[in-house]
Amino acid sequence: MQPEESNSPTPYQLIGGEAKVRELVDRFYDLMDYEPAFRELRAAHGSTLESAREKLYLFLSGWLGGPSLYTDRYGHPMLRARHLPFSIGVVERDQWMACMMQAMEETHVPVELRKPLEDALYKTADWMRNRAD
Repeated sequence: MQPEESNSPTPYQLIGGEAKVRELVDRFYDLMDYEPAFRELRAAHGSTLESAREKLYLFLSGWLGGPSLYTDRYGHPMLRARHLPFSIGVVERDQWMACMMQAMEETHVPVELRKPLEDALYKTADWMRNRAD
């Protein structure tokens, strides 16, 4: 997700930087952990969410145009390869998207960013599917 012009603010800046990206990620994983609507998605994450929570925060920071925290620590994200050990189908994709959209709304991600972010995230979430449903 990159701005159209190099002097345009990045989505990272428009969201509110480090604190707001952390808030978004924390709300996403809190929803996943406690909302029955995201039961299958939560089950795909194993017993703890701490590592996934931190990695999504690091990844989104760079993906949104902020500091490249994930690549600095782990190298290229290789998202599909890193997610192959997990069974991801349409249900998990759709729950991931619904959970993220709810987190964006509840953390007040600017309305004008939500649709472009939703479109970009959906393409990635759909590409992560590795199970025929």
